[in-house]
Amino acid sequence: MPSAPETLPEDPAQLKAYALSQQREIQRLNLIIAKLQRRQFGRRAETLDPDQLNLLGDRALVEAPSEEQPPEPPASKRRKAARKPLPAHLPREDHRHDVGEQCDSCGGQLHYIGEDVSEMLEYIPARFKVIRHIRPKWSCPDCQQIIQAPAPERPIPNGLAGPDLLAQVLVSKYCDHQPLHRQSRIYARDGVELARSTLADWVGQASGLLKPLVDAIHRHVVGGDTLHADDTPIPVLDPGRGRTKTGRLWTYVRDEQPWQGQAPPAVWFAYTPNRQGQHPQHHLRHFSGVVHADGFAGFNALYANGCREAACMAHVRRKFYDIHEAKASPLAIEALAFIRQLYQVEEPIRGKPPDARRRRRQQMAVPILAAFKDWLAHTLMQVSQKSELAKAIRYALSRWAALTRYCEDGRIEIDNNAAERALRGVALGRKNYLFAGSDQGGERAAALYSLIETAKLNDLDPMAYLRHVLSVIGTHPINRIDQLLPWQIALPAVSDEACEAA
Repeated sequence: MPSAPETLPEDPAQLKAYALSQQREIQRLNLIIAKLQRRQFGRRAETLDPDQLNLLGDRALVEAPSEEQPPEPPASKRRKAARKPLPAHLPREDHRHDVGEQCDSCGGQLHYIGEDVSEMLEYIPARFKVIRHIRPKWSCPDCQQIIQAPAPERPIPNGLAGPDLLAQVLVSKYCDHQPLHRQSRIYARDGVELARSTLADWVGQASGLLKPLVDAIHRHVVGGDTLHADDTPIPVLDPGRGRTKTGRLWTYVRDEQPWQGQAPPAVWFAYTPNRQGQHPQHHLRHFSGVVHADGFAGFNALYANGCREAACMAHVRRKFYDIHEAKASPLAIEALAFIRQLYQVEEPIRGKPPDARRRRRQQMAVPILAAFKDWLAHTLMQVSQKSELAKAIRYALSRWAALTRYCEDGRIEIDNNAAERALRGVALGRKNYLFAGSDQGGERAAALYSLIETAKLNDLDPMAYLRHVLSVIGTHPINRIDQLLPWQIALPAVSDEACEAA
């Protein structure tokens, strides 16, 4: 393509065509810049001003019913949110502040009439302790042998770390996103020298010990009728090349809670050194149900072999939202208004049985989808075929059958957000520990993310869960490994805020 002034075409028609092509390229690059700026510096929430969604005017659309909300009171009359009481399970330590039994002013006898009690939350720093296992030796003079109790099992053979410390290291890295070198410095403040290499060795041996449990989660995830699939890049150290390579962490989520399914929710992660389509085909070789996924071509072989595709409406929405953010396009707002109505249909049926979900979708969502498809086809003929808006429209129309499949089956979700939520912890961890040390390190991360995220999905404290599992798995029969799955163990529940990925 000519660029220097002396190489520009002299023919007016060619020059005009060249100028138009350059204008489209500038628009495309501006959109990419806007996306990158929003990703780096902007807010992540893809929210819109409700007034912007009124641009549809009198366009005939099926309005999803919504309950009327009372008008919000003026800011001056709003009540401040009441402070939540401190958890009842926390130990209480009473400090009594008394003034004695005589009045300081007149010396008279005071009479008790009641008391005020206020609470202050305090923190006791975590601390190390050494557990000494003492095994006395006894000799039998009759049979001439020494008798001694067997040594207790350790999570890591001949290792120093107990199950509580191992759980602390694992949860700190894969739930709280603390790199091992940072943990090493934290422990050094307590006078305990634990080298990063030692911690890495513990992580590796613990992930090997937990592998049968991770395999059990995998079997459970692919044993259902629906699952959510997604992947994300993860930098991996590439020795000898002086830089990192890009591996992939794949996530597969089974969550039947939105349609009152009886199976417990679970998420299984897998690591691969690249993004070739053979990997999801291998991961899901024993699955034959509905796969919620994006438009990655690597899943196509699954659909050709019996799996059904359910595309993600959130991905469609994101493309129009990016255009709106970059250009404030009225057409993008119209597309977003259609999608908003589809999500309004979903709100009252979240957590309802499949039949109820299907009936409402057939009644309410199908007409909206028909109007949306007509709008997409009509708009595509009016805009430049090389514009970002045209690309977003073609993305939606090319996946229309998979995008609308959720209306045929109440077990199918409108989007793939379950998988994206499972990847939030990976995204945060990736920012903190920057890269995996090797392909083996990526596999360890996948195993531990599987256990931690599944524990969270089942409302368990990941620390308590791993502490329990690491204390018993060494001697637990392998043919009864399912007994250690998160939904089989009664442990204290974790609050909604605990380990929540931002």
